[in-house]
Amino acid sequence: MRLYSGTSQQFITDTIHNQIADKLKTAFFNYYRFNPSPGEINSWRNSLRSMSQVFQYANLLDHGVLLEYQLPLTSKRLDCMICGKDQQKTDNAVIVELKQWEKCEEAFGENEVLTWVGGAKREILHPSVQVGQYKMYLEDTHTAFNADTNPVALNACTYLHNYNYYSEDVILSNKFADPLKRFPLFTADDVEILSAYLKGKLSNGEGIDVLKRVEESKYRPSRKLMDHVGNIIKNKSEYILLDEQLIVYDSVLASAKKGFHNKQKTVLIIKGGPGTGKSVIALNLMADLLLKGYNAHYATGSKAFTETLRKIIGTRGSAQFKYFNSYSNADDNVIDVLIADEAHRIRVTSNSRFTAKAKRSELAQIDELLNVSKVAVFFIDDNQVVRPNEIGSVDYIKKTAAAAGAKISEYELEAQFRCNGSEAFVNWINNTLGIKRTANVIWDLHEEFDFQILSSPLELENAIRAKVKRGNTGRVTAGFCWDWSLPNEDGTLKDDVIIGDYKRPWDAKPEAKRLAPGIPKASLWAYDPNGINQIGCVYTAQGFEFDYVGVIIGEDLIYDLDKQEWIGNPSKSSDSVVKRSKDKFVDMVRNTYRVLLSRGMKGCYVYFMNKETERFFKSRIEGSPVYKEENLMFSDLIKDDDVILKQIEEEKKFTEYLPVYTLAAACGNFGEGASAEIEGWIKADGVGRLSRNMFVTKVTGKSMEPLISEGSYCLFRTPVVGSRNNKIVLVQHNSITDPDTGGKYTVKKYTSKKRQGEDDSFVHEEITLHPLNSAYKPINIPDSEQGEFIVIAEFIKVIN
Repeated sequence: MRLYSGTSQQFITDTIHNQIADKLKTAFFNYYRFNPSPGEINSWRNSLRSMSQVFQYANLLDHGVLLEYQLPLTSKRLDCMICGKDQQKTDNAVIVELKQWEKCEEAFGENEVLTWVGGAKREILHPSVQVGQYKMYLEDTHTAFNADTNPVALNACTYLHNYNYYSEDVILSNKFADPLKRFPLFTADDVEILSAYLKGKLSNGEGIDVLKRVEESKYRPSRKLMDHVGNIIKNKSEYILLDEQLIVYDSVLASAKKGFHNKQKTVLIIKGGPGTGKSVIALNLMADLLLKGYNAHYATGSKAFTETLRKIIGTRGSAQFKYFNSYSNADDNVIDVLIADEAHRIRVTSNSRFTAKAKRSELAQIDELLNVSKVAVFFIDDNQVVRPNEIGSVDYIKKTAAAAGAKISEYELEAQFRCNGSEAFVNWINNTLGIKRTANVIWDLHEEFDFQILSSPLELENAIRAKVKRGNTGRVTAGFCWDWSLPNEDGTLKDDVIIGDYKRPWDAKPEAKRLAPGIPKASLWAYDPNGINQIGCVYTAQGFEFDYVGVIIGEDLIYDLDKQEWIGNPSKSSDSVVKRSKDKFVDMVRNTYRVLLSRGMKGCYVYFMNKETERFFKSRIEGSPVYKEENLMFSDLIKDDDVILKQIEEEKKFTEYLPVYTLAAACGNFGEGASAEIEGWIKADGVGRLSRNMFVTKVTGKSMEPLISEGSYCLFRTPVVGSRNNKIVLVQHNSITDPDTGGKYTVKKYTSKKRQGEDDSFVHEEITLHPLNSAYKPINIPDSEQGEFIVIAEFIKVIN
């Protein structure tokens, strides 16, 4: 879909006569059946006028132009694409992302800048990063650009036609060096340079034929992309199939391959409770189908699960990982095999409260999933439905598939690969919560799976943290019994979960515009190591597993010992959707706690807010906890010398490894310009692109807990670009002594107040360095203008 297609000469004429915005508006209404916003219309008018002037200046008059072209199977539209041939008569196209920005500031994120958009300052992808993603997506999914022979060569750039930059501009900072080189950025001062760039790609014109190729080609992932995603999944050692899983996998793969060649649709339903390996099989199927050349998609109804998979697979592979609501406008049978994981989260329709009335789909979501695929594979657990608008069930899928004339096959997984392989624990939870009658009425504490009831939420958290420090994965979760607040203005999180003196934040709300360093997005809470510092709910935990899980069971579900039944308490719930479920409330909340209690691979620790409920659980437990001496972890044996390498190959410096300094050496080296000896080199995984202004130092003390634990190796970047306010920084001052380091340097959150001086310049009235641990006092900085106070570097993240 595109809103405008034509020759460059026609585009120029439409712009000169002030018709271009009206044509786009009309096309927009004809397609979406509602009008675009005044802001979008104004953006078209201003940006396209500037683009037209560049085409005129470059004499690009024999070319094809696409405006507002929608990327296949997404709601994203690129602003402008101009098509033509280069000097060698090769078909070419150039994406031009247009921005009305006038300035921007530094943002917390690795790929973002902060600018004024939609009436507020927001973190937005750097334009070169954004347009680079568009280019990569089209090359991976559009047959015009990934054809085996004579593909259209695709290039991308950005044009900020209102922007006048200066040499120290954030938009040109070193962290964007790679995308700027690959996808150049042009400003208001660069008309001649932009014109030369476009002429270099499109000098021979003849663009209408190229334009037709682009418009007539179809969506189909490239073989290169399918190999890329398939190999990444297959190389993940955690995705190994065992016994029953492999049997089901082989059966499903054979059925999927056979069904692909039939005219009749094929539907496969794989049932299984928590820990039976549904997602493991699904991901292995995804990998092998892609490697065999099938266009396979992996879809879920969970933002957290999908975003985490995209993070693991990488940006490029994200094109194959979708949501259930991604297929509203897709063509029939465009996907060979659709793998629908967590299918119990299928909803009535793909419409939401944000979907414009004219844009709402008339189809049920399950029909959209069946229509778009030749073979549909549904992985499902009927007892994991935790919201009333999630209606996926085995019966519902079978009924709809039968009505569509599909061939239906069912498989069931029973072997337990979670909870230390203990089917007894999962059965006991099902029985105790009243979800399903099983033979496991009593839990024996002598079992290998480590289940404990703890006396306070702090004791529970400390137990999970102790496991994590010994090399395990672990998270603390809770029932949705507290409000979920947006972050503070500085990007830190509010302490929403409050139980007496215990106060902790939920994971970051998805609507959060910006987050302080070290705080992961809610969708990555289960994956990011810093997720241990927040409490997760069912919406961020479902689909994941950890070695140890902590569960705070709130008062939204209590057991009445007198009536001997579970009672739902909507007044204690902060989940507005579930509260409206009326007679289904108890079932929804029971399913919620079943999901949370079954996340652990090795152990589950629980704290009950309601003591009657705790007594009921204890009445169904026998035996005394058996002390299990923990196996000595590899991390207990290694020393700093084992993780910090003294010598590495030159080519790995600042590409895979970063230098490690002591705090004192870092302050001396970067603060005063003296040369300091490097302690060694440490591997910096999960950081993104490294640069020579990054270094690592070991932070001592507990003043910055829980974000920075005692003895953590932390990544810093120097200098601090833009405002320092509310950033965590490494500083040095001759008149202070940090209680942890004992030296004249410290790592703290920086805040300052300024006043205007006599010469109209601004001077610091007050600088305060704040600890994150309330047991420590803030440090006030005197005489900050006397040259004794130096801000050395900005904290980026803990290196795990």
